Amino acid sequence: MNPEKNSNEKKVDNSGLIEKGLELLIFNSRWVLAIFYVFLVFALVILAIKFLQEFGHFVMTFWGATDAEFLTGVLGLVDKTLLANLMILVIFSGYENFVSVIGAAKDSDDRPSWMGAVDFAELKLKLIGSIIALSGIILLASFLEISSTNKDDLGWMIGIHMVFVITGLLFALSERAMIHHKK
Repeated sequence: MNPEKNSNEKKVDNSGLIEKGLELLIFNSRWVLAIFYVFLVFALVILAIKFLQEFGHFVMTFWGATDAEFLTGVLGLVDKTLLANLMILVIFSGYENFVSVIGAAKDSDDRPSWMGAVDFAELKLKLIGSIIALSGIILLASFLEISSTNKDDLGWMIGIHMVFVITGLLFALSERAMIHHKK
């Protein structure tokens, strides 16, 4: 029996164990992301409380509100709703794309049809689309109250909104080019 051969075999076995352990650590590190999604759920609860607060204020003031103030109040509620929808989309899609399949929803009759079908590229497009919609709602609310809106701020808001629109367009075009290139 050659002692040098046994020594080399042990080195290979040890390096293989180290490699396997490292890969296992890296693979399981995806569970760190679960912390982000859990705290996004908490943020969703806080957003729901803010929505209720805003709805309560809306109910108390709508009788005396002008048409513009009424519409601004409704747009504020729509804005919070779109943000909540966006958060759910990020939570579900992010968790399923990067952590694990949500088993609790697998056999559920009320599982959303898009759940598990939104990949990272689609998530990016939906995210930028939602940001554009939210920005547009805020911009529309500012236009409705144009007499009390600072014109410099309005110019910045329009500029920022256009950056979002152009970014969304570039994202969509790049995704389309990638899909076309793959085919």
